[in-house]
Amino acid sequence: MKALQALRAGLMGGLATTCLVGAGPVVAQASVTGQWSRVQNLPFAPVHDVYLPNGRVLLVGRNRTQTLWDSVTQSIIGVPSPGYDLFCAGHGYLPDGRVLLAGGHIADFVGLAKASVYDPRTNTWTPAPDMNAGRWYPTVTTLPNGDSLVVSGSMDTSQSTNTLPQVYQPATNSWRNLTSAQLSQPMYPMMFVAPNGRVVDVGPSTTTRSLDTSGTGSWSFVANRNHGWRDYGTAVMYAEGKILVAGGGDPPQASAEVIDLNAATPSWRTVPSMSIARRHLNSTLLPDGTVLVTGGTSGPGHNNASTPVFPAELWNPATERWTTLASGSVPRLYHSAALLLPDGRVVVTGGDNVPEVEIFSPPYLFKGARPALSGVPSQVGYGQRVTVQSAQAAGIGKVTLIRLSAVTHAFNMDQRINVLPFAAGAGTLDITLPSSANQAPPGMYMVFLVDGNGVPSVGSVVQLGGTSGSVTPPSTGTTTGCSFPAWVQGRQYAAGAIVSYNGSNYVAKFANPGYNPTISTYYWAPYQCSTTSTPPPPAPAPAVSSLAPATATAGGAAFTLTVNGSNFVSGATVRWNGTARSTTFVGASQLRAAITAADIGAAGTAQVTVLNPGGAASGSALFTVASPPAAPAPTGCSFPAWVQGQQYAAGAIVTYNGSFYIAKFANPGYNPTISTYYWGTYACTSGTSTSPPPTGCTFPAWVQGRQYAAGAIVSYNGSNYIAKFANPGYNPTISTFYWAPHQC
Repeated sequence: MKALQALRAGLMGGLATTCLVGAGPVVAQASVTGQWSRVQNLPFAPVHDVYLPNGRVLLVGRNRTQTLWDSVTQSIIGVPSPGYDLFCAGHGYLPDGRVLLAGGHIADFVGLAKASVYDPRTNTWTPAPDMNAGRWYPTVTTLPNGDSLVVSGSMDTSQSTNTLPQVYQPATNSWRNLTSAQLSQPMYPMMFVAPNGRVVDVGPSTTTRSLDTSGTGSWSFVANRNHGWRDYGTAVMYAEGKILVAGGGDPPQASAEVIDLNAATPSWRTVPSMSIARRHLNSTLLPDGTVLVTGGTSGPGHNNASTPVFPAELWNPATERWTTLASGSVPRLYHSAALLLPDGRVVVTGGDNVPEVEIFSPPYLFKGARPALSGVPSQVGYGQRVTVQSAQAAGIGKVTLIRLSAVTHAFNMDQRINVLPFAAGAGTLDITLPSSANQAPPGMYMVFLVDGNGVPSVGSVVQLGGTSGSVTPPSTGTTTGCSFPAWVQGRQYAAGAIVSYNGSNYVAKFANPGYNPTISTYYWAPYQCSTTSTPPPPAPAPAVSSLAPATATAGGAAFTLTVNGSNFVSGATVRWNGTARSTTFVGASQLRAAITAADIGAAGTAQVTVLNPGGAASGSALFTVASPPAAPAPTGCSFPAWVQGQQYAAGAIVTYNGSFYIAKFANPGYNPTISTYYWGTYACTSGTSTSPPPTGCTFPAWVQGRQYAAGAIVSYNGSNYIAKFANPGYNPTISTFYWAPHQC
């Protein structure tokens, strides 16, 4: 660990003499190398990125900055402060989708003993009891029983790291100390739950150990790695019990190695190296099972800003070889992060003082249409078999389950993937979930279908661990005494289960792993027992079967969306990309929702779900927002043909396959129909000339709050502006991300 002050001075200042490793013109097709794009800048440079079940990303930066970012609309939503600085905390999911953040920042290397739980449903924080001592750079790992292990983290500059592993128990909001397992670990150790239920530490130390978290805890030796210390390297569990570690070290390494924890005597094995050495790199599991590596620096030192690495690389577990992909354009060094979005893209953020956001579209997104996926339950249990719908069921080659991301400092805590058994039917697939929490700890995951070409569906978020082995309500009531089984701490309960505790009855509002009914009131509610009637069974979850309409054109007007399905109840809300919309209850099989013009301001897809009162949610149905069709060219309206590889300035207009396109940004000849970030459709209004007349060039005045489509031209304060993106009337001189000057 080098001085962070020198890092901050060198990151941006060193860019004046930057050696752009691998930067250069795009020479290969996106179906081979993928494609990078830029979106709107963030208000600060994030250090921690956590993808939430509602489709938003919790971003935490320095100096008590935290916010929510919507990856679909790029909107920013405020997050209240937990009351202290979360910078350099650890984070991991609780089984219900809440996020535990442990530790925080007093000063560099001086950690806080505080911990808090963030609830994305309510955008609120709940304090947990303080830990034994401060932790700065700790790691959080979800355990098979739903508790969370917290290890390491710097306490202060004199006492070094916190050696006591602690287990957060959400059922009782308390800590359990593993006093027999005290060990000085590196900061932010790379920890994973192994198939035997123990937690393995694979780096940056060369010694691999596993931790038994039962009782007071104990460590066991596993193996020694082959390639030395890997500080700011990265690790990912790319199959059940199989881990890849790559990069890191000073000077940075290109080497990679794997271990199979399913073996009788696990050992590390060297695999082919990356093409470029890196530290501060990020690894991201993709729906097809490959591993994407992005960013980093290849030069010596803690954070060498003169040698950023721009090309992405893709590791194939089947061949254990790397493929070099397209290059990004923003240096991603210390404090950068990358995480998987449900649409199969990867969002890359951060690096100190770097608010720019890039999104990488892997090659599989350019190999054909996606398979559809619908009907995924919101909660599933271990070993459960569920039926989902897909018109492309016969062509599906793989079904994968990927845990939601929680990333910081080159490590995605808990990142893991499961390949699920399935059987295809006529428009359906029967999918079997993992049989054990050791294979997939309880919590939030995304289910993907992957076709024979490797093209993934849009992922559907599910809560795993909600039903298997649960206690269910009795099928009939009792005539006297109204008796229910006693609550048992740590037992799995399904939604609707009724228990007795301290002389009162409680009903489970949500599936939970035995949380205390009097403490965890989010999960339990008092139950009034009738001595003469049957206890009501839990209401079935809503299901969405179709949308009307199912498509709209970007930049269109607000409209009413009809959602058809089953099990809707009064008070149900339609959610558009996780955000509630004004909803009218028509009946148990139909809802109507008000969709705003801003919701369809840009081309893409939206996930539509239904949430019943009490928390039961449907699977998602996709709504398509199509790009507006190019208008036919009036007679004589001619522009030069697009030429691949030719440099185009912002505002350049070209013709391609019979349509016109305008360059929203300067670009080196990207394809107008593929690179829609750089190009927009252009409707030609001149019937006689390729150039507008020198006088009389009049456009309507800009109106605040009016919806504008991409390509719209307005006049404001004596100048003309063109909309680079659809927007709800942002000011052209302020919102320069959405507007550009237009030369008439």
